[in-house]
Order: sequence, then C-alpha cells, then structure tokens
Amino acid sequence: MKKFLKYMSPFAPDQSGACGVFYELGGLIVICDAGGCAGNICGFDEPRWFDKKSAVFSAGLRDMDAIMGRDDKLIEKLSTAYEQLGGNFALIVSTPVPAIIATDLRSLEIMGEKKLGIPCIALDSTGTNYYDSGEEKAWLRLFETFAKESFEKIEKKTAIIGATPIETGFKNADSLKKMSEECGLHNVTIYSMGSTLEDVKKASECEKNIVISPAGLKAANFLKNKFGIPYEISYPFIPKDIVEEAKKYSGKNILIIHSQFAANELRKEIGCIEKIKCATFFLQDRDYSLPGDIKLNGEDDLFESVKNQNFDLIIADSDTLPLLKAAGFDKDFIDYPEFALSGRIFD
Repeated sequence: MKKFLKYMSPFAPDQSGACGVFYELGGLIVICDAGGCAGNICGFDEPRWFDKKSAVFSAGLRDMDAIMGRDDKLIEKLSTAYEQLGGNFALIVSTPVPAIIATDLRSLEIMGEKKLGIPCIALDSTGTNYYDSGEEKAWLRLFETFAKESFEKIEKKTAIIGATPIETGFKNADSLKKMSEECGLHNVTIYSMGSTLEDVKKASECEKNIVISPAGLKAANFLKNKFGIPYEISYPFIPKDIVEEAKKYSGKNILIIHSQFAANELRKEIGCIEKIKCATFFLQDRDYSLPGDIKLNGEDDLFESVKNQNFDLIIADSDTLPLLKAAGFDKDFIDYPEFALSGRIFD
C-alpha cells in the first residue's frame, strides 16, 4: 500500500508523461483507452491542451475491444484520422487496459507503419507508474526514432532535454526561453516545448545538451554515444522569488521536496549544502544524490522523515501541507509548486 494516498491528490501517471514529450511535435497521438485516461491527460495533466492544438485521440476501447484485442480496429481508426489530419508520426500510448490484457505493442507499431507509411511508436506505459517513467521511455524512443543523421555542429548551440509542463510547471515555452537566456543560454533549443520534430532530427548539430530531469538521462546518453554530444546536469527554471526567499534560511536544517534535479539546483543556490536534504517521490539517480537525500516511496516515508528529523524549513508544494502538519511539522514553509503533485503552473 505504499502508493495509497491519505493526504495528497494522485500524482501524474506515466501515460501523461509520455504524451507530454510528443505533444508539440506534429504527430497523431492515440491514448489506447476507453476514454477516461485521455480525459485525465487532456483535462488535468496537459495544460497546453487549452491553448495549443495537438491531435490527441482516445482509442475508445469498448468491453469487447479490450477482451478480444481488436488491434485491426484500432489501426483502422488511426488510418482514418491520418487521412483527415495527416501527421509526422503516430504515437500509441498504452494505459492500464492494454497493460492488463498484454496488448502486443510491437505488433501495433508494425501494423501502423505498414498502413500509414509513417513512423509509428507504441509506448508501454501502464498507468501505475509516475509521469517521469513515461517521459523516460518517450525521450529515448523520440531520439532513437528520429535523430538518425549526423549534421555539422553549430557553434554554441545547446539543447535542453527533459522539459515538459509536468516537469517544469510552465506551459509556455517563451517563459522557459527567457529563463534560459538569463542563465546565459542564447542559442538554445528546448526539445518538445517551442521546438519541432525537425529540431529533434537535427539533434547532432548541438555542441552540448543540458539535462533537467532524471527522465532525460537515457536519451542524453544515447545522443552522447551516437553523436558524441556531451551533457551536463542543470535546472534553470526555478522562479527567482523562491530562490531569494530560500536563501534567507542558509545554514538552517532544510528539506526540499521536488523532482531531483530541481531540488539539487535549489540546494546549490541556497548554499551550506551539508545542512540541506533533498527528497522526491519520483526518479532519483544515485549518481546525483548526496548522503541523506531521501527517495519517497509513498506518504509514509515523508511522514516518518518529517516526524523523526528536526527541519527548520521545508520547501515543497503546498499540497503536502496536510501531511506535514499531521507529522507534527509547525515551522517555516516555502511553497514551491510541483505540477505532478498538485497540477499548479507558474504561467
């Protein structure tokens, strides 16, 4: 019962993360579900849905479709959508139903490519993992599928891997571009936000990649091995007001709860690193963790950590406050929204 939530709302699942990576790239996205998962993705986990068009469909599986595994029916629907709208690729995103009935996703890819004549990607999300698990698979498949050709390097061109609204809390690519420029990145491509599929195809032009999420590490390593592009870990998207407020507590015992690289970056900004612990409910890479950092496998882990340790300040999404208060925490708190927890955005 580690994922049982008594105090907080459900976290963004893996199918939402997968869709977020491909949302702006001009493909046909099919959520392989009966309608509920697609509604959750578009209504709650994808803020761009309300002001940026993308061809996102539900497969509309009915009882017998699920029971009998009518793959040919799904491909016919996909073909009809392609005839009407076109698209650079087709993406089929799995959900709990196809996961339970063991849908042959590789077969769907082959059938889709044969029928449509465009690349077809089927991602094995299950709805039981968190958003970054889906993003990790999506980032890797994105570059494996489309970054095939080697181009001449462009001086000082840099790309950011891992940026989605769920990861950053921003839905507007212009906001991310501005924050990147303030960090000295003037010729930057932010994959999947304000960029195109052509940018992905020309990934080899970059002199350096910046990875802002553990979900992007496998993709960054793929590009390093294939094209020799080095990468570094950074997170330039923390709002300045949060950084300035947090700096006032330098030297205090602090707990930061956020995605790993965002929490690490904020810890570095505050200083006095040995007094600060970072915690996350999501992917945590040991290579980028410090002693004392906490991997939260559920509410109970956070409850026990707060109850048994004397933190002077906790920086986290305010959605955690009911749990923190139940654990007896009554000291200072800074609200740092985390979209995957509460669905709150900065812009």
